[in-house]
Amino acid sequence: MTPGLVLSIMIVYFGMLITIAFVTARGADTNTFFTANRQSPWFLVAFGMIGSSLSGLTFISVPGNVGKIGFTYFQIVLGYLVGYWVIIGILMPLYYRLNVISIYSYLEQRFNTWSYKTGAFVFLVSRTLGSSLRLFIAAQVLQIFLFDALHVPFAVTVGITIALIWIYTFKGGVKTIVWTDSFQTIFLVSAVIIAVWQITDQLGWSFSEMVSTVSASDYNKIFQFEDPLAGSYFWKQFIGGAFITITMTGLDQEIMQKNLTCKNIGEAQKNMFWFSIILVIVNVLFLILGALLYFYVQKNGINYTGPSDELFPTLALNNLGLAVGIFFLLGITASSYASADSALAGLTTSFCIDFLDFKNKPEPVRKRQKFMVHLGFSVLFLLIIVVFREINNRSVIDAVLGIATYTYAPLLGLFSFGLFTKRQLKGWAVPIVCVIAPTLGYLLNLYSVEIFNGYKFGLEILLVNGVITFAGLFAISKRA
Repeated sequence: MTPGLVLSIMIVYFGMLITIAFVTARGADTNTFFTANRQSPWFLVAFGMIGSSLSGLTFISVPGNVGKIGFTYFQIVLGYLVGYWVIIGILMPLYYRLNVISIYSYLEQRFNTWSYKTGAFVFLVSRTLGSSLRLFIAAQVLQIFLFDALHVPFAVTVGITIALIWIYTFKGGVKTIVWTDSFQTIFLVSAVIIAVWQITDQLGWSFSEMVSTVSASDYNKIFQFEDPLAGSYFWKQFIGGAFITITMTGLDQEIMQKNLTCKNIGEAQKNMFWFSIILVIVNVLFLILGALLYFYVQKNGINYTGPSDELFPTLALNNLGLAVGIFFLLGITASSYASADSALAGLTTSFCIDFLDFKNKPEPVRKRQKFMVHLGFSVLFLLIIVVFREINNRSVIDAVLGIATYTYAPLLGLFSFGLFTKRQLKGWAVPIVCVIAPTLGYLLNLYSVEIFNGYKFGLEILLVNGVITFAGLFAISKRA
């Protein structure tokens, strides 16, 4: 993996993305950017969502964590399935019935402007932080394997990374992203399949021997019902996975925007159903890959003592051969960029629709403002990533990921209150509740061991925060 080879791969890769953008963005206006004119093929959306749902963190963390927790991550994946089916049955029909562009406009129709703006602002904060971190991972990989050798500063690497995303998304928006995400998903899935195939071959196993060995190993333990206090306890992970999906997919403009580009509700539901099935299969591949990585280390006597997150990158780029190295680079780039480009379009859409009142402006004004907002979020990504780099503290990065379980809680509370009650909210008090509720949830989580006799919250803290938000909203509500 010489710098020259890495540079050649990246030039070809992004050249193809820009070509796709050029073709799909012909004749695009702001409606195309936001909705793809409601003409996206459902199967293309379903396949492309794999790339945007699996970030670079998933790409390297899930296989690495198999050595620590086995296949217990699959409990969360099963929760994902339930979450996706809730979205299919409840949220999708709601969005299509209201014919929304930004899903947060539902809150204005159901409650008031205060609720609407609060929900949109929560999304902007959460997604900006989360997507910046995903891009940080991609920029780090490019820095290590290309730009360090060329003596290019990290800030310049990040600038190039974001500029490339901006180039292929600024005109076509979500219409282009539906196609580029599908293109990038091909490389993400191929990277996992090729790694599994090559490691199996290097271990001297047939496919059936690989399956039987992994099945009989200690890694294959999935379900944990013994200790309710453990972080890997089934119901904690299952329920947490379901509500993470409901909030971070069903209540997230970035992800739902692509689903709303399908021609009708039937195709959108079909897209989400098949996407959920494919996602389970891909996650199983990641888990199998993780077990094989540890078998490979043991068989070859490799004394690996680094972080589990770095096991796959280290072996892919140093031990497993050129093919695995190339597809690893393509896979982590695809997973990071497919997530980041969708986020950039989703953030731009939310800000334009939710805060700039695009409905009442002529197309030239809409185009100019959309351009500036798109550029503004790109610059914001750059600033946040550079700050991450300067801090260079992994615990801070982990904390930013944990923020999602608190920042998405107001959305869970607002939408569930709107769907399951007929009460109205006092508008000015809504943002106050949406700040106080997750703060109380954080304090509850911080002292849970003392309060609940040793119990430590995991992913289910998102549900707890949502319940606290719901209770706070009920306290400031009145009968319709």
